[in-house]
Amino acid sequence: MSWLEHRVPPPLVGLVTALLMAWAAGGPAWHVPTGASGLSLVLLVLVGLSFDFAGLLAFRASRTTVNPLRPERASSLVTRGVYRITRNPMYVGMVFLLLAWGVYLAHWPALLLGPVAYVLYLTRFQIAPEERVLLGLFGEEYRAYMARVRRWL
Repeated sequence: MSWLEHRVPPPLVGLVTALLMAWAAGGPAWHVPTGASGLSLVLLVLVGLSFDFAGLLAFRASRTTVNPLRPERASSLVTRGVYRITRNPMYVGMVFLLLAWGVYLAHWPALLLGPVAYVLYLTRFQIAPEERVLLGLFGEEYRAYMARVRRWL
């Protein structure tokens, strides 16, 4: 199944995951969560968007590609800012957004399985192949970065 490597944009994978979570839950609840679930929802969205934007801004500041389907176009290795916490902040951000969606759906199986499926798919078909490319581009510098910063969190 290596033909799936770098073929589907991670945001599209996230959208499909969110749709599958809604289907599993019997559709969106169409309610405004209150109390603990409302607070959890807001916090998860804020954390998710923070990771997404911090990763995007770091790439823009380094003037390197943000296109996850073309990692070979990377012109620099970004290791500062949010990239000191995780090697994949934009993907981590999507996991938090999927968790928020699961809280909104108020459906435990969707809440648990959706983000796990996203992580497994992305690790196999996006991140691992991306890491091979970056090792080829940046060699020992990337290997050292991998040793000190986790793939996810």
